[in-house]
Amino acid sequence: MSQATVTDPASADAPESTSGVAENAVGARVKALREAMGYSLRDLSEQSGVSPTMLSQVERGSTSPTLAVAEKIATGLDLSLSQLLRLDEVQHVVISRSSDHLVRNRRGHRIEELTPPLPGQRADVSAHSLESGASTGGAGDAPMHEPGSRETAVVQKGEVVLVFEGDRYHLAEGDSVTFDADLPHHFENESDEPVEFVAVIAAGLRRG
Repeated sequence: MSQATVTDPASADAPESTSGVAENAVGARVKALREAMGYSLRDLSEQSGVSPTMLSQVERGSTSPTLAVAEKIATGLDLSLSQLLRLDEVQHVVISRSSDHLVRNRRGHRIEELTPPLPGQRADVSAHSLESGASTGGAGDAPMHEPGSRETAVVQKGEVVLVFEGDRYHLAEGDSVTFDADLPHHFENESDEPVEFVAVIAAGLRRG
């Protein structure tokens, strides 16, 4: 796959401590990931075993966590230590060219993946088109999304129906909808014209 990148000079080998990684960068990353997952400081403390006070200090950049503490935080965020510190990433910017996008076609449903697979990525963007009478649901389609996932769809062309747990929601061009993606759902095109929409699926945003 051809991708244009801006590289990060950081070594792929893990350091002996996190002092070589900017505390503010690590803290901001921890806070952003925690909030994206819907965790409070106490929630992350329970998941990681790191005290809320220490987590708060790390997020503010007032302290640099030891590798042992950073690894616990990473575990609480369902990441590896390298992913949290971004030591296994060699680029900060990845351009996914349209010619390289993964495209799948299923019974009148065209799916184009717009985001490349990256370590620790918790959201995926895809473009969908449905022929007249086609549906995103049915045998052979992708399984239900992971627990806690949320999806936002934006209709770009035509009209589409979201069927969510048996209820039907009609969406016109320019409309958007957000729903719990780990519950039964699919889209239907009841019109005589093709419909196009973009979907953003974010993992682990909703907690039961």
